[in-house]
Amino acid sequence: METVASARAFWIVEPGRGEIRDEPLAPAAAGELLVRAEFSAISRGTEALVFGGHVPPSEYARMRAPFQAGEFPTPVKYGYCSVGVVESGSADWLGARVFALYPHQTRYVIPQTAAHVIPPDVPSGRAVLAANMETAVNGCWDADPQRTDRVTVIGAGTVGCLVAWVVRTTIGCDVELIDVNPQRAQIAERLGIRFVAGGPDQARATTPSERTIVIHTSGSEAGLRLALTLAAPDGTIVEMSWFGDREVTLPLGEAFHSRRLTIKSSQVGSIPPGRRHQWDYRRRMALALDLLKDPALDALITGESVFADLPAVMPQLLRGPGNTLCHRIRYD
Repeated sequence: METVASARAFWIVEPGRGEIRDEPLAPAAAGELLVRAEFSAISRGTEALVFGGHVPPSEYARMRAPFQAGEFPTPVKYGYCSVGVVESGSADWLGARVFALYPHQTRYVIPQTAAHVIPPDVPSGRAVLAANMETAVNGCWDADPQRTDRVTVIGAGTVGCLVAWVVRTTIGCDVELIDVNPQRAQIAERLGIRFVAGGPDQARATTPSERTIVIHTSGSEAGLRLALTLAAPDGTIVEMSWFGDREVTLPLGEAFHSRRLTIKSSQVGSIPPGRRHQWDYRRRMALALDLLKDPALDALITGESVFADLPAVMPQLLRGPGNTLCHRIRYD
C-alpha cells in the first residue's frame, strides 16, 4: 500500500507509448482535497489524438487538460475522467465521492473548487461518464433543438450516444443514430434510440434528406460529408468531432448554398453565448452528473481494466475503433 505522500500516474512518454511513473504528493493545504481514485476512463476521441502525438502545435495551449502535466507532444500526463473518494481536507468533504477532470493517477491533490460531488444515486463506476456527458450537454445546447426538430446523430461513440440520449430524453425530439458498426445497434436499443447501420450510401438510402439538425461526432471526413447530404433545406450541421492535425475536404459547391445549410462548431471549453448568463462550468457539470442517474447509460461502459495494465491497454484500445465505447480503469 502506497503512502499518502506518493502516487502513481500514467504518462505518455512518446507517441504511441505510455508508462506508469511514481508521483510525489504534497499534503492537502487549506482549501484543497486529497482524493483516492476509484475509477477513471479513457476518452477515446481526444486521448487517441494525444496518445498518437496528433495535437497540432497551434492547439497546444487550447488543448491543455485542467490538471495536465508536461507539454505536447510528449512527455505528457493527460486525461479528464476521474472518480474518487476524499481522504483528506476539510471535514465536510471527508469520505465524499467526487468527480474531477484529472488524468489517470492513483491519488491526487486538487482545489475544492475542482471537485464535483457525485449524487447518491449515481454509482461511482458510471460517474466516469461525467466529462463525456458534459460534452453532450454542451453539444445539445449548441444544436438548440426544439421538440419538433428531426435530429440525426452521426457516430455512435460515447459522445454520440450521449448526445442522442440527451436530445431524446430532455427535449423529446425524433432522434436517430447512424454508425458504420452494426453492433452499436444493441447499445442504441438500450438507450431507446432508433439506429441506422452502414456507411454513407446505406445511410442516404435509409434516411431522407429532411433532418433539420444533424450532429456529427464520428471524427471522419465521410461522416461530415454524409451530414451535408442528410440535412434538410435551412438545416444545421453541428460539428462536435475534433480532427487534430488532419485536414478535411468538403463539397461546399453543389446544393450547399441553395439549400442554405449551416455548419456550426461545438466545443465543450466554452458555454454557448445564449446560456452564459444562466450557466457556469460548475452548474453545467452538476447537470451532467445528475443526468447519469439513468441505469441505461451503463451500456456505454464496454470494458474495464486495472490501472497497472494501462500502458499495455491504451495502445490496444486506441489502435482502432472496434467495439469499445467508454473503457473504464479500476484502481485497487
